[in-house]
Amino acid sequence: MTAQRQLIVMRHAKAGELPGGPDAERALRPRGRRDASAAGGWLTASQLAPDLVFCSGARRARQTWQYVGAELAAEPQVIADPRLYEADARGLLDILAQAPPDTRTLMYVGHNPAAADLAEILTGQSVDLRTASIAVIGLAVSWSALADGDTAGAGELVATWSPGSQ
Repeated sequence: MTAQRQLIVMRHAKAGELPGGPDAERALRPRGRRDASAAGGWLTASQLAPDLVFCSGARRARQTWQYVGAELAAEPQVIADPRLYEADARGLLDILAQAPPDTRTLMYVGHNPAAADLAEILTGQSVDLRTASIAVIGLAVSWSALADGDTAGAGELVATWSPGSQ
């Protein structure tokens, strides 16, 4: 497969609890902030810079991107899409399919199990996405093709990163 595009799938970093509060407002813990910064450092060292970021509207996902983005040289366009908070893998594919066709590297910052399921659908292999983990998937199909429903195995897992794996 000759990858024409890259999809960076990232699960949000470690968040705390918010007893009695809405789940979407849970904030990152100190460990989560450190891990998200380390993830951004790994992306920079790996020369992986997104052109566009689709980020869940949940506070912990937005904060994860804030710390990741602070480590990158470029400032990509970021879209905080509330649909990403509760989307399953099929819903993610439909949303990611809306990326502009000239986007070379797209990043998704969101939640499990959807993030891991997305990576598995596209690569045909199980990908362990603990908090702050990243899977980089090479794609030989257009973004719009992700909505076609026949995306099983459309990608190749080219890199992974997890906190503590440096």
